[in-house]
Amino acid sequence: QVQLVESGGGLVQAGDSLRLSCATSGRTFSSYTMGWFRQAPGKEREVVAAISGRGSSLYCVDSVKGRFTISRDNAKNTVYLQMDSLKPEDTAVYYCAATSRTYVLARISEQWFYDYWGQGTQVTVSS
Repeated sequence: QVQLVESGGGLVQAGDSLRLSCATSGRTFSSYTMGWFRQAPGKEREVVAAISGRGSSLYCVDSVKGRFTISRDNAKNTVYLQMDSLKPEDTAVYYCAATSRTYVLARISEQWFYDYWGQGTQVTVSS
């Protein structure tokens, strides 16, 4: 069983930055594909970014490209989401997700692809 714990959310102003962290348990973190999702009030959960086990493959949804960066530190069993130039429309609960499945670009945006989920961290961006 893999446990995921997100941290780093908060209330910021438009244009500010935040870095979310997701600490995981488990001995095979480097083999897990990791993803960040978000869910805004009244909207469906959507993928924000994903990264392969060794970090060689990255994905960001178009709405955050150039502003958000996903990365991981396998020595620390942690994945990060650096969020710059935040906008009010980025306001959402952000979730970390993990799967032992190999990174597949056509699948990483699908919630079913992931086996484990964190509890979420709130990000609120004021205008």
